[in-house]
Amino acid sequence: MQSIPVDTARLGVLRCAIAPEAKITNSETQEVKRDRDGNPVWTVAVTVRQDGRRISVIEIAVSGQPRGIEEGQTVKVTGLTAFMWSMGDRHGVSFRADAITPVHGTPAQSKGGEA
Repeated sequence: MQSIPVDTARLGVLRCAIAPEAKITNSETQEVKRDRDGNPVWTVAVTVRQDGRRISVIEIAVSGQPRGIEEGQTVKVTGLTAFMWSMGDRHGVSFRADAITPVHGTPAQSKGGEA
């Protein structure tokens, strides 16, 4: 599997689209995926928008539960790496980070259009 470091400074504003969720490896048993060191793996869906371009959503895996992250909040992603993968005729890109933390002073946008 080829890994590619990603320069997050060039990605523009990163916002949490879906709050952290434990990554499940088996939907029947609800077993949580673990990294090589035995830590639970969590995923955070993050929106990426560069200079007025359309918004993309990427799902980023991270070891350990990210704390203090809410939907709509600006986040900082540290150590982002993209992994190219293929399984039979399927292929894609997965993302993993060393950490995902909230950017303080940027409250989450209110839900339901409330001010």
